[in-house]
Amino acid sequence: MSFEPLSLPAAMQADLEAAYAMPPRAYHGYPHVRAVLQHCQAVAEGPGWRRPREVQLAALYHDAIYDAGRSDNEARSAALARAQIERWLPGAGVDVAQVEALILLTARHGTLTAADLDGDPDAALFLDCDMAILGAPADVFDAYDRGIAEEYAGHVPGFLFRLNRRRFLKHLLRSPRIFLSDFFHARLDAAARANLRRRLGV
Repeated sequence: MSFEPLSLPAAMQADLEAAYAMPPRAYHGYPHVRAVLQHCQAVAEGPGWRRPREVQLAALYHDAIYDAGRSDNEARSAALARAQIERWLPGAGVDVAQVEALILLTARHGTLTAADLDGDPDAALFLDCDMAILGAPADVFDAYDRGIAEEYAGHVPGFLFRLNRRRFLKHLLRSPRIFLSDFFHARLDAAARANLRRRLGV
């Protein structure tokens, strides 16, 4: 089962990739989107998706607007997704509200439990696809960690970034579940905890 339920019009794809190029990004660029879609494909071949088109579009647009240090990136990305879907895919039968809801949930990484998602397996699996980088091989995880720091440099004072970043990573490590779905928990929890312990020196 291929996780490509919708083929985007060329102009829509071009607009999307242009959005991910602005501003230049060390991690949250289009390669990150492709990585998330690869994890979405793994889910399609495993437990499967209830609404694959909505998940695909949420994955494509979830970081389309990204200004390090701002708190409204997810809301702006969700609004862009709605506008682009309504413009380019008006007759595709996409549940735009569900796309927006999935994107908005990404603002709450590290604070949600499966119980917060009202039993929506797509939401848990989608959020885990975005966070799967935590369980990547050590060199890939380290490149991600450096990329995040690079994106925030010049936007947030270094000491404040380091403080907040360490607090976030320690919170993840202390959490009973880093990943919300059983699928990702079984596959990546051990590797994610090893990366976090190494990064934090604990």
